[in-house]
Formats: sequence, structure tokens, C-alpha cells
Amino acid sequence: MFDKFKNEGEGEMVEERNADTDESVESNSTTETSSQIGIGELMGKRAKLEEAIDYVGLMIKNLKDKRTLLEKDIEEESVDIKNLKEKLQKVSEYIEEENRGIEELANKRQQVESEADEVGSIINTLRERLSGVDRVIDEEGSRVRKIKESRDSLNE
Repeated sequence: MFDKFKNEGEGEMVEERNADTDESVESNSTTETSSQIGIGELMGKRAKLEEAIDYVGLMIKNLKDKRTLLEKDIEEESVDIKNLKEKLQKVSEYIEEENRGIEELANKRQQVESEADEVGSIINTLRERLSGVDRVIDEEGSRVRKIKESRDSLNE
């Protein structure tokens, strides 16, 4: 918009000049008028705004870079957490398997204890029966001795 006031890359504000000196004076008064209406200041403000826009653009680029790094970090953390979750799932499955194994062992131990109690009961029953047999044998042995003694005493 302000480029029409620039002279091909020189950056000075000029108007077309004729060979006429009146126009030259008019040109000087136009430059003074331009300064009075603030064109130079406006162009300075525009330059500062361009710098500000460049700075904001740089800030946006930096923010995008930071966001990209953050997204990458979050993705890496997500992968790590998924791996940990899988490991924990495996640990949980292992614990469940071990609990089932312990439960099976407890059941087997209980069966063995029951069988041991049965065996103990059978042993007690057989011991009582053997004691009964032993008493019978002792009684019979006593009778046989008495008979022998009475025979021996009769023979004497």
C-alpha cells in the first residue's frame, strides 16, 4: 500500500519531479506535509508490526516444535505404559496360576491327611485286635501251663 511512495528500492518518499522549480518547491512542501501527516511514522510502525509478526511467527514455530516434542514424549510414555500394563497382566496371570496351584496342593494335602487319618484309625483297630489276640494267646498259654503243671504234679 505504501510502496507507491517509495522510489524503486531506495525507501525515500518522493513524488514525480518536473524540471520546473515550482514543482521542486512543491515537492519539498509535500515531503514536509508527508512528515506532518505521519507517513514516515506510519511506515516505521508498519516495519515494527512486521517485526512483531515475524517474532510471533517464530513463537508459533517454537510452540509447534515444543508440542511435537511433547507429543513424541507422550507417545513414548504411552508405549512404555502399555508395555508395563502387559507385564503386570502377565504377573497377574502368574499369580492366579500360582494360587490355583496352591489350592490344588492344599486339596491334595487334605486328601493325604484324610488318608493318613484312615490309616491311623485302621492301625488303632488292628492294634486293638492284636491286643485281643495277644490276650487270647496269653490266656491259652496260661491254661496250657496250668495243664502242664497239673500234669507234672500228677506225674510226680
